[in-house]
Amino acid sequence: MQTLTLSLLQTATHWHSPELNRAHFETLLDQVPSASQLVVLPEMFSTGFTMDSAAVAETMDGETVAWMLAQAREREKVLCGSLVIKERDQFFNRLLWVQPNGEMQIYDKSHLFRMAGEDEHYNQGSSRVVVDFQGWRICLSVCYDLRFPVWLRNDCKYDLLLCVANWPDARRDIWQTLLRARAIENQVFCAGVNIIGTDGAGIIYGGGSAVYHGDGAVLADPEEHLSKQMIITQALDLAELDTMRASFPVALDADKFSLR
Repeated sequence: MQTLTLSLLQTATHWHSPELNRAHFETLLDQVPSASQLVVLPEMFSTGFTMDSAAVAETMDGETVAWMLAQAREREKVLCGSLVIKERDQFFNRLLWVQPNGEMQIYDKSHLFRMAGEDEHYNQGSSRVVVDFQGWRICLSVCYDLRFPVWLRNDCKYDLLLCVANWPDARRDIWQTLLRARAIENQVFCAGVNIIGTDGAGIIYGGGSAVYHGDGAVLADPEEHLSKQMIITQALDLAELDTMRASFPVALDADKFSLR
């Protein structure tokens, strides 16, 4: 599949209310264009970005994971988003990649946002995850991960970087700059989805969800997606990206390193 069409669901979320959030996102899913093969929900879409992990956590057998499996199956689309998961007495900010056939891959957020105390209430993920989807290689990331280029360095193993976030409006310019920088330095498409509104902790979010080309071109402009509930749909052309990388092969001169 040379063309991948994705939809980013930018919206406010209900604080600590998985049931209301599932119902809300279900109404948004009803509005996603039929051409979209991949639908991306924000970080902690079922609760908001909360540090009360013990109170809101679900298990992998819980209602929200079951809901994601059902929605992916019924709509015949991949569904991706993060939620609070408890596993063996540990808590994770876990990004789920759910396919219509029930196959699932998970990425546990590696870089925990210490300025909000996330490192005190969640356990750190240790493995980067790249999923294969119909010829595309897609790297999964969550919010604060975006600040760490070594973690997201493309060693010729992925074509699209997905970032789900609750990124405060006070640092909107940084969000936009880092999304674009990760696209350019890695020569990949980069798509980031953020929320809007004010959460239960009093943090204001301005949206600014965006999609960038590997050459830095703006495909979905974040300035057009500020503080509004929106479904942002964008078609991506893998052949076009491969042509760009072949004609300007930056990766051939990249420094060698490995992650421990």
